[in-house]
Amino acid sequence: MKPSPNTPPDRKRLLAFGAHPDDIEFGAGAIVAGESRAGTEVSLIVCSEGESASHGTPAERRAEAREAATILGAQLEFISLGGDAHFEKTLAATLAVAATIRRFRPQWILAPTPVPGQHPDHSVLGAIVRDAARLARYGGLSELRSTPAHAIDQLYFFAVGPEGEMADGPVVWIDVSDEETIGVWKRAMSAHGTQARARDYLELQLTRARLLGLRAGVSYAQALFPADPVVVTSLAQLGRGARRF
Repeated sequence: MKPSPNTPPDRKRLLAFGAHPDDIEFGAGAIVAGESRAGTEVSLIVCSEGESASHGTPAERRAEAREAATILGAQLEFISLGGDAHFEKTLAATLAVAATIRRFRPQWILAPTPVPGQHPDHSVLGAIVRDAARLARYGGLSELRSTPAHAIDQLYFFAVGPEGEMADGPVVWIDVSDEETIGVWKRAMSAHGTQARARDYLELQLTRARLLGLRAGVSYAQALFPADPVVVTSLAQLGRGARRF
């Protein structure tokens, strides 16, 4: 799969990586829904089929992910990084992700935070994507010469669950309060019915977004953690402070 040839040259592209079939929807689904509704071309890359999960077969998880992607208005592709609960930060895995980045050529990438203590696959994938985004821009890398080099504008990390939130460094709070955006997000999360057998993940993620929204002075918000300092040309691009002094 690759970006649509009919995509206007000025249309922005967002590439989101998840270790498991539900990670993107639970951790950043409202942001993805909002970007898709705003006209950004969104592609989801799921790096396992949930093979080691206690609930849901790989076939069920694939079907749920496809349904959720359709609800979000996004493309979906599965790649393998060794299987669920078997992720390792290797050069081969990093090159595979870098090749994917070169094929899709996004302006922005979303990936799970590399914070230890969450599901091991989440933190390992975050580190892989971080390094792959760098390798994707190296034109002389022999293993990637089949596709042109590509430099993204920014990598943003998201926390799949509270334990993945980054305590240090910059953070951007995205206002996702739009009712239609929240409705799309709820439907996308609900598509992962097998995971509701373990925990009410939908209510968990909605509560996280409500609490962050209260701190930000809006109804719902989700957090992104920039991998690098954000460069702007005007203070107006930075929005307002959450405190509202």
